[in-house]
Amino acid sequence: MSYIAARREEEKERRRLEIVEAAEQLYAEHGWDAVTMDQVARRARLSRALLYVYFRDKEDLLFAITERALGELRRRFEAAAGEHELGIDQVSAMGLAYTLFQQERPFQFDACTRYHAHQTHEGAPNEAACAAGGDAVMAVMVRSLQRGIEDGSIRRDIGEPIKICVMLWAFTHGLIQIATTKAQEIARRGIEAGKFMEEGRAKLRELLAPRA
Repeated sequence: MSYIAARREEEKERRRLEIVEAAEQLYAEHGWDAVTMDQVARRARLSRALLYVYFRDKEDLLFAITERALGELRRRFEAAAGEHELGIDQVSAMGLAYTLFQQERPFQFDACTRYHAHQTHEGAPNEAACAAGGDAVMAVMVRSLQRGIEDGSIRRDIGEPIKICVMLWAFTHGLIQIATTKAQEIARRGIEAGKFMEEGRAKLRELLAPRA
């Protein structure tokens, strides 16, 4: 690639990043449903026409935001796992990291939730990047599950690590959503949201641990 071509690619990637960051700011401020492509263009200081050169529509832009969110979640999982030796401690730490991810980056958590709920469209580059990002997140947990099985901290009869990973994700994601969107409802039943999350993670650990 020539120097000029390389500079053009760098400029293109820089502008794309500016668009995504502008959209993230609006997302965090107003929620995704209230964000428009016109607002993104103005925040990024670009024409609306140029915005559509980079992203075909609002959904395509959401995929780009979600890819970054999944990258952030993967880094958090890797950092959490890196603080522990035993596999079960690594998995437990990732459960807490997921909870903190929602609390500290709620718009990114929401983006991931929307992505997992949407209908897949084959051949969309930004969507494919999200799928790869999700695979990378799960790979971190799968490694910790495998480590736990090998070091004896996780039951050897637990099943296939990838299936357990998906189950843990579904369970933890559901706990977080209930604790954040139904806090008043569960409080009416005498359940405090923070304690609910803590006890939920403890139950998951019990299920993973070898039987006495």
